[in-house]
Amino acid sequence: MGGGLQAGDGRELSLRFRLLLATIAIVAVSLTLAGAVTWTLVSRLEFSRTQDQLAKNALLLRQPIGQLDCAEYAISPTTHLPTTSCARRVASESAFLDNFGRQVATLDPVGERLILLDKPLPIAGARRTPAVLYDSAGELAMGTPVPLGRETTVIGQSANEGDVELQGQRYVLAAARLGNRFASWVVLAIPDDEVTAQATATLLRPIVLSGVAGLGLAIVVTLVLSRAFTRPLRELRRAAEDIAGGNYARRIQRTGNDEIGVVGQSFNRMAEAVERARHQQRTFLANVSHELKTPLTSLIGFSQALMDGSLRTPEEKERAATILHEEAQRVLRMSQELLDLARVESGQLTLNAHPVDLGVQLQQEIELVRQRADQRRLVMRLDVPAALPPVRADPDRLHQILDNLLDNAVKYAPEGTTVWISAEYGSGFRITTTVRNRVGVRPPDPARMFDRFYRGDPSRSSAGGVGLGLAISRELAIAQDGDLRAELGADGSLSLKLDLPVAAQPPQSLEAPSRAPVRLAPRPQLRA
Repeated sequence: MGGGLQAGDGRELSLRFRLLLATIAIVAVSLTLAGAVTWTLVSRLEFSRTQDQLAKNALLLRQPIGQLDCAEYAISPTTHLPTTSCARRVASESAFLDNFGRQVATLDPVGERLILLDKPLPIAGARRTPAVLYDSAGELAMGTPVPLGRETTVIGQSANEGDVELQGQRYVLAAARLGNRFASWVVLAIPDDEVTAQATATLLRPIVLSGVAGLGLAIVVTLVLSRAFTRPLRELRRAAEDIAGGNYARRIQRTGNDEIGVVGQSFNRMAEAVERARHQQRTFLANVSHELKTPLTSLIGFSQALMDGSLRTPEEKERAATILHEEAQRVLRMSQELLDLARVESGQLTLNAHPVDLGVQLQQEIELVRQRADQRRLVMRLDVPAALPPVRADPDRLHQILDNLLDNAVKYAPEGTTVWISAEYGSGFRITTTVRNRVGVRPPDPARMFDRFYRGDPSRSSAGGVGLGLAISRELAIAQDGDLRAELGADGSLSLKLDLPVAAQPPQSLEAPSRAPVRLAPRPQLRA
C-alpha cells in the first residue's frame, strides 16, 4: 500500500493524498452524524426502557407497602402462625411512617429514589393534590407536590410515567397507586444523568469500534480506487508527453463511458486534430516551397541571362523583362494571400460590417470580369429579385470573396458556356449568393476545393493563382457570420454558394427602397 503511494510522481501522490483526506473527512462527518443519530435514538430507547422498568418496580411495591399500615396480623388457630389478615392497624400516620422506615431497605430492590405521596382528604377546602409523605433522598419537604406524568399501561396494569424536575434536577419517574389509608402513590425516580450515562456507556465502545473499522475500510477502499483513478491519468500523462515529444500518432487505449473514459476520448480527438494540423502544416510548407520554386527559378534564370549578356536582341530582353515582372507579381500576390489567410485565421483581421446592396455589388463585380469573360466567350447571367434586403458584410472583404468566386468561374468554365449568378432570400434571415458554371472533363472535388493550394486540374496551374483564393474566401465568409460551400450538380455544373446574414437596416447609399430584377445579357460577340 505504501509502495503504491510512492509509485507515482509528486502530482500523483498529491492527488491520492487529496482523495484520502477527502475520504477521511467524509467518513468522519458521516460517522459523527450517524453516531449522534444513533446516540439520540438509543438514549430515547433507554429512557423509555427505564421508565417501564420503574413502573414495573412500582407496581411490585404496591402490595408490600399497602400492608405496612397493619400493626398486628391475626394468628392461625391451627398452625399458631401469623396470617395475612390484619388483626390491628396502626393508629396514626407517624406510626405508619415508622413502620415504613424499618422496612424501606427491603422494599427498594435497586436503590432508586423512593417517594411516597400522601392521601388527600376528601373534605372541602383540603388539598386535593398528593404531596410528599416520604422521600428516601431526604430532599423534598413533606407536603411538596410531585407531578406524576402521563398515565400508561405496563404489564396490563395502570401506572404513571414522566420526566420531571425535582429540586433543580431532572428525573425519570414512574408511579403506582397504593391501596393504603395514609399513602396514595409510590414513586420511583432516577436522575436523567444516570440514564444518559448508561446509554453512553452502552454505545461508546460499539460506536468507537465501528468508527475505527469504517475509517480503516474507507482508507483501504480509497487507496484502491485512487490507484484505479491514477492509472489512466498516468497513461494520459505519458501520452501527452509523447505528443509533446513529436509522436503525434500516440493514442489512449483506455476509453469508456465514465468521466475518465470521456477525457480519454477527448484526448484522442485532440491528438487526431494535432496530428492533422501538423500534417496540414507540413503539406502547407511543402506547397509553399513548391509554389515559390517555379517563379523564383524563373526570376533567377532570366535575371542571370540579363546579367551575363546571353539575351542579345531587344525582343529577347523585352520578353525576359515581361516574365520577370509577371513572376514577381505572382510571388507578391501569393505572399499577400498567405498574409491575408494568416490574419483571418488568427482573428487579427479588422472588419467594418454594415448593410450592403448585394445586387449592386454583383453588377460591379461582373463588370470587372466582363473583359476576361468575353475573351473566353462566356455568357454572364445575373438574377437578383426585386426588393432583396441588404446583407450585413464588410464591402471590401465582400468584394474579395465575390471576385474570387467569379474569377474561379471565368478561369475554369468551358469556353462558350454560361455562368449563372443569382441571389435569393432564404430561411433564418440569410441571403444565398450562387455562382454556377459548367466544369470540364475533370470536375473538382467539392470537399477539397477550400483546401490550401488545391487545384482541380493541376495541369492548368499556369492559368493563374496558387489555390489560396477559395480558402481565404471561406475564412472571410465565416468571419462575417456567413458560410461558403461548394456543390457539384448532377448536370455537371459546379455551384459555389455564399450565405450571409440579412442586415438590420437598409444601406444609406440607396435612394429607392426597391429596384427591378437585374438581367445582364451577353454582349454581341464575333464567333470564329
